[in-house]
Amino acid sequence: MHNHGSCIMDFHSIPIPLVKSGIQDARRGFPLDGNEAIALVSMLQLADSLQTSLNSAIKQDSIWLQRFMPIADMIIDMSISRPLLKFILKLVDLDGSVKDSASPTLKRSREQVRLLETKLYRLMESLISNDMKEKSSSVEVSNTDGRWCIKSATDQKRTFDGLLLSSGSGTGTLVEPLSAVPLNDELQQARASVAKAEADVLLEITHKMQTDLDDIENLFNTIIRLDVINARATYSISFGGSYPDIFSSEDPSVASQLSEVKWKLYLPKAYHPILLQQHREKMHKAMKDVSDARAEIRRRRQQIGIVTQREEETSTSISLLEAQVAKLKKASPVPFDIFVAQKTRVLVVTGPNTGGKTIFLKTVGLAAMMAKAGLYVLSSEPVKMPWFDSIFADIGDEQSLSQSLSTFSGHLKQTSDILSQSTSQSLVLLDEVGAGTNPLEGAALGMSLLECFAEAGALLTMATTHHGELKTLKYSNDAFENACMEFDEVNLKPTYRILWGIPGRSNAINIAERLGLPKVVVGNARELHGTASAEINEVIEDMEKLKQKLHEHIHEARHHLKLAKELHRNLVVSDCRIKEHATSQKYRKVQEISDGGGAARSLLHKKVRQRRASPVLASNADDSPLPHKMASFSSQSTLKESDTAMVSESNVKKRQLERSSKVVKPGDMVHVSKFNKKAAVLKVDPSKEEILVQLGNMKLKLTLADVVI
Repeated sequence: MHNHGSCIMDFHSIPIPLVKSGIQDARRGFPLDGNEAIALVSMLQLADSLQTSLNSAIKQDSIWLQRFMPIADMIIDMSISRPLLKFILKLVDLDGSVKDSASPTLKRSREQVRLLETKLYRLMESLISNDMKEKSSSVEVSNTDGRWCIKSATDQKRTFDGLLLSSGSGTGTLVEPLSAVPLNDELQQARASVAKAEADVLLEITHKMQTDLDDIENLFNTIIRLDVINARATYSISFGGSYPDIFSSEDPSVASQLSEVKWKLYLPKAYHPILLQQHREKMHKAMKDVSDARAEIRRRRQQIGIVTQREEETSTSISLLEAQVAKLKKASPVPFDIFVAQKTRVLVVTGPNTGGKTIFLKTVGLAAMMAKAGLYVLSSEPVKMPWFDSIFADIGDEQSLSQSLSTFSGHLKQTSDILSQSTSQSLVLLDEVGAGTNPLEGAALGMSLLECFAEAGALLTMATTHHGELKTLKYSNDAFENACMEFDEVNLKPTYRILWGIPGRSNAINIAERLGLPKVVVGNARELHGTASAEINEVIEDMEKLKQKLHEHIHEARHHLKLAKELHRNLVVSDCRIKEHATSQKYRKVQEISDGGGAARSLLHKKVRQRRASPVLASNADDSPLPHKMASFSSQSTLKESDTAMVSESNVKKRQLERSSKVVKPGDMVHVSKFNKKAAVLKVDPSKEEILVQLGNMKLKLTLADVVI
């Protein structure tokens, strides 16, 4: 609907709380407030406009009805009380005030109020003018609780009698003149009459609403639903996410197909939404700063007497800002390629601190929550994931050493609750499982917990850890899978890329060595760490290199495959064009040959008839132009011999024609001499001594002399 353009659901103009309170007042039988009535008008007008726009779009092209489903049904089924809309607009102005024309009583009461206020104003002006003999500027008219009074300095002498309402050294004195008391009392009564008349008018709106109150409340609930849907769509469009393809493993029709599905969770190039939003906001601010700085330079150049040094300072500032923009572009968040196989129930993620493990878990959790909430997922490609009926997460920031004991107890309690509450359709995210206690005990507890989740726990469990023992679970249980966060040992910083199928290895000793720790200390650390662990790390390192090479080869193979497909497509198109051109050329050449042969035969027959009729005339006719095939006859003797041969050949062909005309009929097969091929006779014209034959894909008109039965 956003792409269509004419049915955008923009509900920001509707004050939802006022509409809600107005419906509640009408339900209780109370008169509506003017602002509540106008809020109801805004809702009815927007609903009417949306319904009209949708009907117009469907009328132009009926396909939009199906494309807008199921929202189209919600909008079409909205019951809009247009008589109520006209009734409210007749009584209430758009600012929420009741119109004078709403009732005769209200009009009279307001006129009375205006008349009394005019009288009071003139009275106050006359009292002030008499009291300002010393031209003091501290006397003024004041309105307190609806009563007209005169406010003056504390020591100001008055020339009129009045009631002292208040007095203070800082605020002055507030006096109601005695001559104004009757008018103020009458004004209060007139205002009370106005309020009652307004309440009566608003009560009429309440009574009008009560006849359609259920429809109005249903419309209000539909508008709220549409507003939420529109908010989700607007947010999804703003970051350009992907539509999540969600399946349920409990659905029998889907469960039978899961064995053919490769991935349980497929999130290519998935971003953490908050990190991406923060980066975009920083980019927007940095680019705006550059734009503002350039605008400032243009403004200064347009002024007279500009200082060159200030221009240079601003130019330097722009260079720094542009460098910051370039730096931000390079420092964009790194997306995760999250591919969890269908058989995997527990994923163990390892890697260095600040390497992105926690962000990885949060990205998965937020993606699942966004999909459940009807939002697009921040991924550059289509997303596929199971339907998680619940999401449990124990993800906290790393704690200090002094808090480790309490942190461990809290994590253990929370993990225990997750284990008891999770179902076969749950997603469980555990950060630093088994951390905060003795490494051996923590590793044992972590292994036991993850094995419980794998056997009878959640649909998918993801856990980060530093315990090396948890990496070995994959090699004894097919339900486990390993992954690690990549670390650049050359630059000593994480790359935030995730490597699948590879357990992370310890980098502490290697990092210490690169940072310049004495070789004696590093060597002793390696000996204490153990030869076996060092060998395992070497194996892991070889696996990482092999994995990286494999990814490079896969990327290269995909690139070449793409090129090969494109070349094959171009080759097929070129082959089709060549065949079409060859066919057209062949047909054209055959047609030219046929036309040329027919012309030559006609000319030969003419010459033969001329020679038969008069040899002298035939010899004179030799002076006329001949086709290029007859131009080679240069001597008279040669011409006579040729004429004799032509006459003989003509006699033979004549006999063939006589024989052919007696025998050939449509449907017969004849032999075409000049093509040396068989052809089917389609039509025979004895008067012109011509036949129409089908030769392959071509139809040719030939003489009877051209064919042999």
